[in-house]
Amino acid sequence: MIPEEREVGSLKINEVEALVGITKKNIRFYESQGLLSPRRNSENGYRDYSGAEVETLRRIKLLRKLGVPLEEIRQMLSGAHTVGDGMRRHLISLERDQANIREAIRLCTGLTGCSERLEALDAQALLAQMEQMEQEGTTFMDKQKQDMKRRRYAAPVAVSVVMAVLMIGCMWLFLWAFDHDPAGAPPLPLLVLLIAIPASVLLGVLIALAQRIREIRKGEEYDAKKY
Repeated sequence: MIPEEREVGSLKINEVEALVGITKKNIRFYESQGLLSPRRNSENGYRDYSGAEVETLRRIKLLRKLGVPLEEIRQMLSGAHTVGDGMRRHLISLERDQANIREAIRLCTGLTGCSERLEALDAQALLAQMEQMEQEGTTFMDKQKQDMKRRRYAAPVAVSVVMAVLMIGCMWLFLWAFDHDPAGAPPLPLLVLLIAIPASVLLGVLIALAQRIREIRKGEEYDAKKY
């Protein structure tokens, strides 16, 4: 429990992270989803967490470790559903997942006796069988989605690195020219302007990269809300 002298509610996010074992990123995400609303300190603008919010985070942590969806947690926190209501609904989902896993285990078990190399496997026939099972209600794990998530970051990071190298190279070239031949170099104000242009581009690239990563993460968080 929280020490008695802190129960009035002046905990900072680092302290909550240590108390509950939830990362700051998770805490802010739960706040963005409306699952808790810490007050803002009028003096410094920082969030202040109360003991009640720490307990709420502990309950969220418990339910998420059990795989309860965020929407169901929201309903329980609001009082629209009791714990029993939420667990009964979640049990239906778990039983459905269990049935899906049993079907996947059955297919995998059937393939354990396959002595063929992968290039000889009739994937089309197996995919057709799986599609038929999906039409009948089975849901298989689709790791392709996770594969694509890893690639979402690759393109913006690669482009940003290339642009950053080019801009830093331009700035270095201007400085090298000034140092190598001060007499033939442009006037200092013009040199500062020439350096400021690629520096501004570099700053813009880094800001755009940060925004893009934030957009990608928001998209993944939205995807996660479905499960």
